[in-house]
Amino acid sequence: MANSGIKEKFGLLGKSLSHSYSPIIHAELAKETYLYDYSIFEKKEDELDEFLTKGDFKGLNVTIPYKKTVIPFCKSFSDAALATGSVNTIVKKSDEEEPHGIFLYGDNTDCYGFSYLLNKIEKKLNINLSGGKALIFGDGGSSLAVRTVLSQMGYEKIIIVSRKGPVFYDNVYEHSDAALIINTTPLGMFPKTGESPVESLRVFNNCKAIIDLIYNPAKTELLLMAEAEGIPGFNGLSMLVAQAKRSSEIFTDSIINDGLIEGICAKISSITQNIILIGMPGCGKTSIGRTLAELMNRKFIDIDEYIANKESREVKDIITNEGEEYFRRLETEALTVICKESSLVIASGGGVVTQEVNKNILRQNGIIFYIDRDISELSLEGRPLSLKEGLNALAKIRLPLYSEWSDYTTKVTEIKETAIKIKKSFDEKWK
Repeated sequence: MANSGIKEKFGLLGKSLSHSYSPIIHAELAKETYLYDYSIFEKKEDELDEFLTKGDFKGLNVTIPYKKTVIPFCKSFSDAALATGSVNTIVKKSDEEEPHGIFLYGDNTDCYGFSYLLNKIEKKLNINLSGGKALIFGDGGSSLAVRTVLSQMGYEKIIIVSRKGPVFYDNVYEHSDAALIINTTPLGMFPKTGESPVESLRVFNNCKAIIDLIYNPAKTELLLMAEAEGIPGFNGLSMLVAQAKRSSEIFTDSIINDGLIEGICAKISSITQNIILIGMPGCGKTSIGRTLAELMNRKFIDIDEYIANKESREVKDIITNEGEEYFRRLETEALTVICKESSLVIASGGGVVTQEVNKNILRQNGIIFYIDRDISELSLEGRPLSLKEGLNALAKIRLPLYSEWSDYTTKVTEIKETAIKIKKSFDEKWK
C-alpha cells in the first residue's frame, strides 16, 4: 500500500525502552510496505492520558507495563485483544462523531507472534507440543496471549505461576510433570540478567521445551539452566519479530511474507551478539580484538584493562599484592557488568575459564572464540601467573576449558588475518 509520501509516525510505548530492538525490526519491515518513522516513546503512567489523547502518532506498539493500562483509551478492539484482555497494538482510525475525528483501535499481535514461535519450535524439534501440562510464569499481558494460544492448541492443563495465585514460585515443583515451561515475566531481562523464575529445572523430567519470551539477553539464566539439563530452550526473538510483522501489516494495511521473519531475527542477532575472545595469556586477544572491533565498527573492551583502570593499578600489581583469588573476584564483577551489554568485542583474561561462574556470564549474550596459539610463541612478560605456574602447567588446566567453553576455535596467524577469519565465521553463523 502506498502512502501520500509523508512519513507516518509509529512507535513503541513503554516505561523503559532504551535497549529495545523494535526500531531495528520496523526499519526492516518498512522496506516491505512503505517507509515510515518508528520511534521510542518512554512514558510514565501519569503521562499516558495526554500522550494517548493528543500524541503525534498514527499507531503504536505497547509493551510492559502498559498492555492493560491502555485499554480504557481504546474505543474498539480486535477479537485477539478481546480474547486476551490485553492490547499491544494501537492505531488511530477516523470517525467524524469523535471529538477530534479519530478514535483508538486496540489489537493484540502477541497471539500471532507466539503461535509463530510454537510452530517454529515444533518444526525444529520435530515434535507436537499440543496437549499435556504447561507451566506459565507470570500473569501479565504476554501471559494472557500465551494462555489463549495454548487453549486453542488443546493443552489439557495450563498452570499459571505468580506471586498472587494458588501456584507460586515456592510450590511450582509440585508440577514437575509439565511438558512445556514458558516464562512471560521480566525475570532475567536486561539489565537484571542472571535472575530466573526457578532455582532448578532438575525435577522437570517430562519437559519437552522451555520458552523464555525475553530476547535480551539472548540466553537468559533460565535458558542456560535448560541447556545444562539437556532441555531444548528458545528465547522470544522470533515471537518479537513475528508480532512486529503483524503489527506492521495493521499499521500499513499491507501483507508481509512470513519468510522475512527469520532473516530479521538473524540480522538482529548479528548486530547485538557480543564477540568474546578467550585464550592463553599472550596469545594476542587484545590486538586481535582491537582490529576486529575496527573491522566491524564495534566497541572494544579488554577485561584486564577495564579492571586496571577501575583499580588505578596494573593487573600484575593486583595479583602480586592481593593474590589471584582477589583478582578473580574483580574479574567476575567486571564480566557481570560488561557482558550484559550488546554489540561488543570483548577480550577476556587468560584465566577467565578457571571460574565456572564466568561461563554463563560470557554466554548469555555472546559468541565465544578460542584464540589458539602455540605455547612456544607466548610471551611471559608482565604475566605473574605464567611466570609462577609455568605456561605448560597453566595450559594443562586451561586448554580443555577453552575448547569446552568456545563456539569456535581460531588458529592465530597474522593479527589482521586472524581478525578477518573471526569476522567471517561470525557473519556466516547468521546466514
